[in-house]
Amino acid sequence: MHNVRAALASEHGPDAFVGTVWQQASSAAASHAPHLRRLMERRPDLLSSPNEAWAERILHEAIAAADAIAVAPPPIEEAMVILRRAKDGAQLASALADLSGAWPLMQVTEALTKFADASLRAAISVAAAESAKRGDIVAGAFDSEISAAPGVSLIAMGKMGAGELNYSSDIDFSVFFDAQKLAEAGAREPRVAAVRLVAPLVRTLEEVTADGYVFRTDLRLRPDPGSTPVAVSIASAEHYYQTLGQNWERAAFIKARAAAGDRIAGGEFLDSLVPFIWRKHLDFAAVEDVHSIKRQILSAHKSAELGDPVFDVKLGRGGIRDIELFAQTQQLVLGGRNRKLRSPRTLEALDVLADAGAISREACAAMQESYVFFREVEHRIQMLEDAQTHRVPGDPDTRARVAALAGFETLQKFDAALIQRRRIVSDIDHQLFGAKQSLADPMGSLIFTGVEDQPETLNTIAKLGFSDPATVSQTIRGWHHGRVRAMRSERARELLTRLTPRLLRAFSNAGDADQSFARFSAFFGSLSAGVQVLALLEARPKFLDLIARVLSLAPKLGDKLARRPALLDALIEPRFAIPLGQDAPGSRLAELRERVNDADSFEGKINSARRFHREEAFRIAVQILEQSATAEQAGAAYAELAETCVIAMADVALEEMERQHGPQPGSFTVLALGKFGGRELAEDSDLDLMLVYDAPAANGSPSDFYTRLTQRLISALSAPTEEGALYDIDTKLRPSGSKGPVAVRLSSFERYYAEEAWTWEMQALTRVRSVAGDQALADRVRSTARAAIARPRDRVKTLADVADMRARMDRERPSRSPWDLKLAPGGFVDIEFAAQALQLVSADEGVIDANTGEALAKLAAAGALPDETRARLTDAWRLLSSLQQTLRICAVGDFTLEGAPRPLVGRLAGLAGVSGADDLETMLRATQAAVRADFLQIVEAAATE
Repeated sequence: MHNVRAALASEHGPDAFVGTVWQQASSAAASHAPHLRRLMERRPDLLSSPNEAWAERILHEAIAAADAIAVAPPPIEEAMVILRRAKDGAQLASALADLSGAWPLMQVTEALTKFADASLRAAISVAAAESAKRGDIVAGAFDSEISAAPGVSLIAMGKMGAGELNYSSDIDFSVFFDAQKLAEAGAREPRVAAVRLVAPLVRTLEEVTADGYVFRTDLRLRPDPGSTPVAVSIASAEHYYQTLGQNWERAAFIKARAAAGDRIAGGEFLDSLVPFIWRKHLDFAAVEDVHSIKRQILSAHKSAELGDPVFDVKLGRGGIRDIELFAQTQQLVLGGRNRKLRSPRTLEALDVLADAGAISREACAAMQESYVFFREVEHRIQMLEDAQTHRVPGDPDTRARVAALAGFETLQKFDAALIQRRRIVSDIDHQLFGAKQSLADPMGSLIFTGVEDQPETLNTIAKLGFSDPATVSQTIRGWHHGRVRAMRSERARELLTRLTPRLLRAFSNAGDADQSFARFSAFFGSLSAGVQVLALLEARPKFLDLIARVLSLAPKLGDKLARRPALLDALIEPRFAIPLGQDAPGSRLAELRERVNDADSFEGKINSARRFHREEAFRIAVQILEQSATAEQAGAAYAELAETCVIAMADVALEEMERQHGPQPGSFTVLALGKFGGRELAEDSDLDLMLVYDAPAANGSPSDFYTRLTQRLISALSAPTEEGALYDIDTKLRPSGSKGPVAVRLSSFERYYAEEAWTWEMQALTRVRSVAGDQALADRVRSTARAAIARPRDRVKTLADVADMRARMDRERPSRSPWDLKLAPGGFVDIEFAAQALQLVSADEGVIDANTGEALAKLAAAGALPDETRARLTDAWRLLSSLQQTLRICAVGDFTLEGAPRPLVGRLAGLAGVSGADDLETMLRATQAAVRADFLQIVEAAATE
């Protein structure tokens, strides 16, 4: 400290820093940090006027000096001197503010980053001026958003991108250029000009002179740095990241920002990478990539045990990198769907992850405290000699200097604190990156290497309940040999090796091990890539058990998973397991509208709806299979999902029509009929729809507008895209059927059902319900429909018409078996026709209800149906609904008990309350016979009265 005092005394008096907030910090720096002591001796001018705002003033002056270069760059040699002297000020101010406690960690790192940004702005201006001298470009006037080299963007990454630079950090940035903008700015050869621009830029910052250096630079985070030039075109970079980009590059771009150069072009480039960085599909392969990175880190630092205070605080176990990767991995997995999780700063990222429930608040606090501790230790290590190191010194005397700078009274206390923090981080980190599963099952060995079956492996497979162990073994061995597309990467084979014991155990527990494995094999063999699915199943073992149960019960759903593996993404959503009956009103519509609004084209909007529909239908199906939803709840949920899609697509269709043809000339409502109207839909149901409109006669020819609107709505709902289709749409229930206009004017609707409608059309009208469009018009349509249904009519003729229609269906569309639950005598049609017929002949609006179960209850309450008959029909309707909801999810083609999976037969028997297949068939036939008898009693007997 004596030399520092002497230097101060020569210009400012011997007590320049005495009595200020900086006294203790400067004394500690001079005593324990040789680099800082030399800096203070060399630059005593920096220590003048040491008031409380001293550090902010020195930093501001350093940044201002760099900014002056950016605006009006001097010759490169002069600029290098100015920047290096400015660096002295920024470094000393940050160090003493850190040591004194005047600035918390993030203010220190932000100060260092702000100076780095200013230096980068200055360096590109100097480089542009040098390039202009060579004739490579025509340097423009400095612009704070574009710089002097339009089209050249400097993307800061790593700690610089996040505003988290350390005391002796290098700066990670990549140089990207827009060739067209460079050409417009006068560059004859944009690629050559951009590449040649980098050399003077780096020299300005990195060359060591008598005044030192500004920043070490690292340009290796650009695409494929071993084979690409130091400046990469934006077009090439976009192509690379979208086709070849890796998960570690996604993690790197979490912290990326346009720091200097043409920041407008840089920002647009980063916007284009959002789909690459933040994938909509949950990506558990990212977890495995980070596992791999961590294994490499631990391999490089394998001697560092948790009980040793001498370690690399950045890369060592329990250090800074563990904390960063802990946050970044969960950001990559969850941030595609939750924008709030995309913070580039580590401390903020931990906070928002805790807010989202991804980590506990206790783990968040412990990680944040440890991060701050290790970053402050890192700074003090670097203050010793301005070396780019993160390793705690092994020499006790040198380590004692770090301990003193960190405020510890003894080296022992410092060492203990390091060890304690390492263990805290490692324990929390272990929750995400824990030990790998054993490659065996408790029952025995599972080995699938080589070309022959291992006897012990076959024995283990047999103990797990598989009847043909050799087929299972040969199939898995074939996967490892890459005989299916999903296994043609080494990564997939590594994942499969770790996952196989749990995989076989899950199928063993599913009820039919052989069939479950066979269906998984078919599902797995149809995948184009296996890493995503295997990584998800490894990260979430409970999903593996669920999928095994699904495959044992529902081969049809397994086929859907094979075609759309992204369906599995829905499993991770917190709402997936919420019982359907607990869904908040309007939550589906709010979610779908948010997704649709994020899309910027008609095609994008309808594809968003298709993805949402697939995920939500999968959720409903799984809850049916898991028996957490009743048939009535499932029917209502499927109907609400359909209603949500119709509302959203009607909005989209109307927006597109008004964009092309101007405002609509009136109003419209979309009507649901059939099972959609009754809220009784099942998996893969089609939708019966009708669009009714009303418009003043003075508005020209509104029929053209609403006809086109109807056609566009039908297209939005049913047209196949790369995301599939939403629903098959049936509009034949409109007035005059397929011969009538697809859009029905209100006056025509009122007249038709008052004067022309056939009895079967009046039956259909009992199930009408408005699902989209104008509410006032919907109310008018509802009143019209109810009045038409309840008007007095000839009872005998009406019931005879219903009986005749049912007899015609028996002739023209005969049922194939009792398992044709809709058309079989005594099936759904008989129950629905009975309810509809009684509503038509009751002349009472109070009995009208679109839902079959509710209609039966209202008819009984009004005395139009004996209560005993109501109970019998309602019980049958509920049984058939339960069977149909399950069969629609599980069965492919015509269902027979003989060809059904054993677990499915058991499930159907359980729904019917019987013990086996024979009892199930007997009960179904008896139920249908009773329903047919009741139908005949209600319709045919009454018709002959």
